[in-house]
Amino acid sequence: MTRLGVFGGAFDPPHVAHVALARAGLEQLALDELRVFPTGKAWHKSRGLTPAADRLAMARLAFGGLPRTVVDDREQRRSGPTYTVDTLAELQAEQPQAQLFLLMGEDQALWFTRWHDWQRILGLATLCIAARPDVRPADAAPLPPQARTVSLQLPAMPESATDVRQRLGRGDDVSGLVPPGVARYIDSHHLYRSA
Repeated sequence: MTRLGVFGGAFDPPHVAHVALARAGLEQLALDELRVFPTGKAWHKSRGLTPAADRLAMARLAFGGLPRTVVDDREQRRSGPTYTVDTLAELQAEQPQAQLFLLMGEDQALWFTRWHDWQRILGLATLCIAARPDVRPADAAPLPPQARTVSLQLPAMPESATDVRQRLGRGDDVSGLVPPGVARYIDSHHLYRSA
């Protein structure tokens, strides 16, 4: 049975903790393939996202060097809001024998029961959750008892896309926070700079 990892996000921009989570998923879950999905129109984001083409290009730069990893643009090609459940259902239809593993940070798991059609997601995939140092256990909303979960072991990595965008807006150096190819792309395309 194929073990297929699914890792979605805005990736605005992708940073080193995203790459570390992808690598942990590949290794700890013994994935045959990891699909990375830069989101299209994110239903839950109040701020505007960087253009899809830029986020896709940065995701390819960030994750392109990982083995067995494919950056998939289907969510960006989909019209209307992007929902994880739709992507999982499509993958299951394409590969009915595959076992799906949905990778996420603990910060996302806190809000899982607010995701669109989250009950159906639980029937489609195992939730693979990486601890985040900025998430306190008291914040945690318990996952439903029927959830199949796996904990991913990751070193403490406080990086967040919000922090990276704020640093770039101030003109700070972000080397070490984003992969080198992503840093070069951000610089050459003048992304995240204050007006």
